Amino acid sequence: MTRRTFRAEFKRAAVQLVLDQNYTVVVAVKNMDVGKSTMDKLVRRSSQRERAPMTPEQTEIRELKKKLSRLEEHKEILKKG
Repeated sequence: MTRRTFRAEFKRAAVQLVLDQNYTVVVAVKNMDVGKSTMDKLVRRSSQRERAPMTPEQTEIRELKKKLSRLEEHKEILKKG
């Protein structure tokens, strides 16, 4: 069994059904004849692309929050041990 590939136009049309025309994912899946996980992935990727790009400060804040979270987890592990 081969993996299906979709053209950019098809992907845009599928995503527009959900985002612009307010179809539910289940209805869009039936109309476009794709799997639910495929449709979920297309919608999620499209939503991520629409976000505004992050400034260098926002990127640094995100990285620092990740680092803080890892250090707090490490601290909790050491407390338990």
